[in-house]
Amino acid sequence: RRAWDEIHRQRAEALAGERGLPAPVRHALADLTAKRVLHLQCGTGESTAELAGLGAVVTGVESSGLELEAARAQWPSILWVQAEPQTLPGELRRGRFDLVYAGPGSLAQITDLDAWTRGIAAALRSESDFLLFEEHPVALCVDGLMHWRESYFAEGSRRLGEIVNAVTRAGLAVRALEEYPARSEGFRRHDARIPGTFLLYAQKA
Repeated sequence: RRAWDEIHRQRAEALAGERGLPAPVRHALADLTAKRVLHLQCGTGESTAELAGLGAVVTGVESSGLELEAARAQWPSILWVQAEPQTLPGELRRGRFDLVYAGPGSLAQITDLDAWTRGIAAALRSESDFLLFEEHPVALCVDGLMHWRESYFAEGSRRLGEIVNAVTRAGLAVRALEEYPARSEGFRRHDARIPGTFLLYAQKA
């Protein structure tokens, strides 16, 4: 656990200045007034607090105790839960949330996509939404000089199709999938000719 917390701390420092909801997510959000929102892998809580500021009743979930302590200290009025993202506790899997949101870095911790998406589906009530904004799998294969570090189709690599298929297997209907070019600044530097991030919107029937 200490080693995992240290990895999270180092990544948080590398992402300094990029916390909060990404612009595509802010544009995609509907009115959140009084909506129940579950934020997975919430880190130190900046995006969670922004969701609360938009009127939502938010629960933040994070596996790192170190990051969760920082979130609790800064926003004590928000409910914070320490849990593994692909094994959500039973009280969060009762179909009570209007929106489940997972932001950048969420998939890095996931070893079982099906378990993760099943937990998300269980957390959502009927006719509610799942929003995933994440680094594009292609961006993980290419460095800033446009050199391929590994094949997109290599064994063990995660592809966009696998993510979409796991979402649909969990019973969520994909309503939109947007891809965005890489930016020249930030945690990773890439050529804008390749996809940098994607936004997936799905809905529970």
